[in-house]
Amino acid sequence: MQMTFYFSDTAVLLFDFWNVHSPTGMVLSVLVILLLSVLYEAVKMGKAVLLQRALLALPRSLSQEALSEPPEEDSRDSSPAQGRWFWFHVGQTLFHVLQVVLGYMVMLAVMSYNGWIFLGAIAGSTLGYFLVYPVLGRG
Repeated sequence: MQMTFYFSDTAVLLFDFWNVHSPTGMVLSVLVILLLSVLYEAVKMGKAVLLQRALLALPRSLSQEALSEPPEEDSRDSSPAQGRWFWFHVGQTLFHVLQVVLGYMVMLAVMSYNGWIFLGAIAGSTLGYFLVYPVLGRG
């Protein structure tokens, strides 16, 4: 197994069935890795936007007394903000899992040490950040 970067049109990426043997296959593989990197950046930004919205859903002021009081017996509808916070947290958790899976997939593809795959991951990350960063300003 190659342990230094090399530029070739042959590589095995992530799975045995993703075995590249031609320049066309390498171009398609680089495009897939580029899109995975763009998607990784989009998920990362989506998680940040969701966190921003979750923080806005919290009540404006929370006193220490309200935080330290035990919950009342009949607390089925204790607070609509608390329910929204829970669903924002579930959404963030799902975004986080997706971000970790995509990140490891891109990392393992780069660990093939193929220079073209590495450049595809870098270009995808750059393009993804460039495309989704303005979302934070609008969110």
